[in-house]
Amino acid sequence: MGSGRLTGLRALMWVALAVLLLVVLVPPRVTAGEGWLASRGLLRRRRVRTASLVAVRWSDGVSLRLVLRDLDGARVEVDPRVLIANSHLWQLVDAGARSSLGRGTLLCGATALRQLSDRIDREAAHSPSTSSRAGVRRRPEGAGSGRRP
Repeated sequence: MGSGRLTGLRALMWVALAVLLLVVLVPPRVTAGEGWLASRGLLRRRRVRTASLVAVRWSDGVSLRLVLRDLDGARVEVDPRVLIANSHLWQLVDAGARSSLGRGTLLCGATALRQLSDRIDREAAHSPSTSSRAGVRRRPEGAGSGRRP
């Protein structure tokens, strides 16, 4: 067992471990368009129609996920940090969800969407790049109060 040689069984176990790590550690790629949201992992691709959402909820698990389900029964889980980091992606999802609310298909999930929207608004308000674009100037560290004697 401790001979230090690579046998066929050991090589197979190392390959299996490498594949397992790849599946676990590679995050899914999230894309969206007008009326749809897709999540593509290493093994599968899932897609929901955001314009016909039925439910949006937070998942119960180790990491926080937003679970979206449409009329066809399709289901996508998305890490909310992805939507927070990409405002254009969030705008597409939000527009589709509002369309679902307007049509009356979104029966469960308005609260989860509002919570996420509030979090995105808070993150945007605290972001220095966003506040400087809005015309708010930040005082450099160590600068005085700006008053002249």
